[in-house]
Amino acid sequence: MKIAMIGTGYVGLTSGACLAKIGHRVICVDSDTRKIEMLKRGEIPIYEPGLKEIVAENVQENRLSFVTDIKSAVRESEVCFIAVGTPPLETGEPDLTNVEKVVREIATSMDGYRLIVEKSTVPVQTGKWIKKTVERYNQANIPFDVASNPEFLREGSAVNDFLHPDRIVIGVETTRARDIMIEIYRPINSPVIVTDIESAELIKHASNAFLALKISFANALAVICEAAGADVRLVVDGMGMDKRIGRAFLDAGVGYGGFCFPKDLKAFIHIAEELGYDFQLLKEVEKINEEAKQRFVRKIRKALWNLKGKNIGIWGLAFKPNTDDMRYAPSIDIIKALLAEGALVRAYDPQAMKNARKFLPDIEYCDNALDVAVDADLLAVLTEWEEFKKIDLREIKSRMRLPIICDGRNIFDPETVRKQGLTYIGIGRGQD
Repeated sequence: MKIAMIGTGYVGLTSGACLAKIGHRVICVDSDTRKIEMLKRGEIPIYEPGLKEIVAENVQENRLSFVTDIKSAVRESEVCFIAVGTPPLETGEPDLTNVEKVVREIATSMDGYRLIVEKSTVPVQTGKWIKKTVERYNQANIPFDVASNPEFLREGSAVNDFLHPDRIVIGVETTRARDIMIEIYRPINSPVIVTDIESAELIKHASNAFLALKISFANALAVICEAAGADVRLVVDGMGMDKRIGRAFLDAGVGYGGFCFPKDLKAFIHIAEELGYDFQLLKEVEKINEEAKQRFVRKIRKALWNLKGKNIGIWGLAFKPNTDDMRYAPSIDIIKALLAEGALVRAYDPQAMKNARKFLPDIEYCDNALDVAVDADLLAVLTEWEEFKKIDLREIKSRMRLPIICDGRNIFDPETVRKQGLTYIGIGRGQD
């Protein structure tokens, strides 16, 4: 099938490349000329394991191409996916200006029936506005349908998530649109859920809000565990064995980050308010997430008494491992708080340091994890990269001025660390 993927951000590029991999002819469109030229040269603007190879393979097979002209892409395609950015406004609601602009261009470019698919995360009832906008600018009354097809891609495992999803959600109004969407995803062996457009739109926001809730529950539980002398890891392991609960997203730490959870949670709160409901539960989820970062800074302060002039090493800057994404990363607020109290910060991340410099220009960046520990008064773990879990703790101790590890992701076993002569401070791992 011939597909136009409008927007080559994280979602658009991954989705477009993977649709090409399963056999479709995909034209990826973006107004950013520099980005399109990069992609044509085989350069990938984001770090995502496996994506570069899929892009190269499908460009070579002539199933994937990159252009800046929406009109030509629409004319050459049967289905138009909208995957442009929906950044948050100050109110928390998403800015849909780019979505509307793309819809107008599609409407004026169509020369025959098109299926227009929401791929961007948008508020419920956006599909109605897309339909109304196309009707306004579709002067020739060319037939079309609108569908919702929310994405559930996790950064760091997005390729696998697309090709082997837990479910594929399709929101449609007509049989024709349903049949086209099912045909697109036929090569993927996964349950397909077909709903109305409004339900599909809500599934995405409801899913992300619930996952953020699980993380915040674990962080709140960690506070209780510390006060009681219990280990939050053991508690959530026990909870997770209950099939009604599940273990995923119950890891206590310094809070969630990334672009999706913070943005989508605020958006869902605003959506609920627009529909007449005050979603207090989700407001508390936000509050707990912010408190997790503040609580971590207090742990560091408690360990060192005063922070002014203290050398603090940071392992991990990206909001999660296997990505270079720094958007809303907890490390930003934590490091800024340390700097504000006069601490000297040295950091290392395997992938995110280039992007981190935009947010944190006033810290020292190291070439490797060992250099971070040199003369450090405390070493803080903020991202659970695999290489940190395998590091020689005796070597780390020998390089530090004060052998203290503040493990914000609970990647280490406390007793193992202490046996190497280091002080261990975790999240919810009993009393420090």
